[in-house]
Amino acid sequence: MSSLAIINCSQLVTLAGPQRPRVGEELRELSIIENGAMLLREGRIEKVGKRETIEPLLTADCEVVDAANRIVLPGFVDAHTHPVFAGNRANEFELRASGATYEQIALAGGGIRSTVRNTRAASEDELVVSGKRYAEWFLRCGTTTVEAKSGYGLTVEDELKMLRAIRRLNDETPLSYVPTFLGAHVVPEEFKGNSSGYVDLIVEEMLPRVATENLAEFCDVFCEVGAFTVEESRRILIAAKQLGLKLRVHADQLSLGGGSALAAELGATTADHLEQADQSAIRNLQSAMVQPVLLPCSVLMIGSQKYANARAMIEAGLAVIIATDFNPGSSPVVSMLLALTLASTQMKMTPAEAISAATVNAAYSLGRGNEIGSLEPGKRADVVIHDCGDYRELAYFAGLEHPHAVFVNGKNAFSR
Repeated sequence: MSSLAIINCSQLVTLAGPQRPRVGEELRELSIIENGAMLLREGRIEKVGKRETIEPLLTADCEVVDAANRIVLPGFVDAHTHPVFAGNRANEFELRASGATYEQIALAGGGIRSTVRNTRAASEDELVVSGKRYAEWFLRCGTTTVEAKSGYGLTVEDELKMLRAIRRLNDETPLSYVPTFLGAHVVPEEFKGNSSGYVDLIVEEMLPRVATENLAEFCDVFCEVGAFTVEESRRILIAAKQLGLKLRVHADQLSLGGGSALAAELGATTADHLEQADQSAIRNLQSAMVQPVLLPCSVLMIGSQKYANARAMIEAGLAVIIATDFNPGSSPVVSMLLALTLASTQMKMTPAEAISAATVNAAYSLGRGNEIGSLEPGKRADVVIHDCGDYRELAYFAGLEHPHAVFVNGKNAFSR
């Protein structure tokens, strides 16, 4: 069928509004159509409105989906994930439950480096197989687009292998992937004591290959004590920018180490984590209109109590984003629904603010704001019917997979 109608929506949560990321009070304006309906054609949204205005437009060959008085939203846009890796770190989860900290595990040879060992040993095909499993998990939780980072290879060929796997997953699954090169995730074992040598490898070999093969849209750096210094991060990001990549920065997660200031200095699209960001860091981000990507699931999963100060960021006029940080170590979480719950209970964002942060704002941070993130005519038909009667129930009824049906490009990608 080339055309599809979704009718009988208790709330059609369109998020229609200004064609830019939402800030301040705009985050609470979801542009809800009560008793709504929508018409999709050739994978695009053709019209949204009240049921009584849409139904007369339906033709005999139009497939009709009855939402049965459920809510309908755009697909979630998860703007920070690490969805390609081999193995898992359930053993470290047990260690943290027994009292070990994330930093202690990393110093003992675990953490990111343990996933690096497994990922280096895996073939591209094996990474695609496991990646497809995680793609299904994202879809069943209502996520239709993810930003996807490399960073578990840390050699030229293994980083390229990861990015090629991401490209294949984009082609071979309904989930949409936006690739990010994160060669600067951690200094690998073979460069221990020689971080400058590893930075040379990133700048002189990895980045040119990534750019030549057009394998990534963004470059990210983990700017943190124990990972990369501000000076090392600056060198990598400037080189990436010169090659045409846009910038993202892991900043101020475990310490207030200057990552957010660097993101502002270089005009990065986002600064991610920001659990330690203070008012000065927030002012830096605001001065350059860097979008903060807040990752409450990783705070929960490493057993920390310190969440990013979302309220201060919203009050400063920043276009806040919520994402999962899905990865095998600090955040083995694919559920944007859990992220919404944590945003409201731990970061005191209203349900509406959290939904804006998980859809339209995230879409703009990925350069996809004109395509996804809201239900407006002309945009891609990435649409989710949730088994709720009110949008606030998504975060309120916690721990449930609410999606009843997920459509990507107007085609059913998951049904419960």
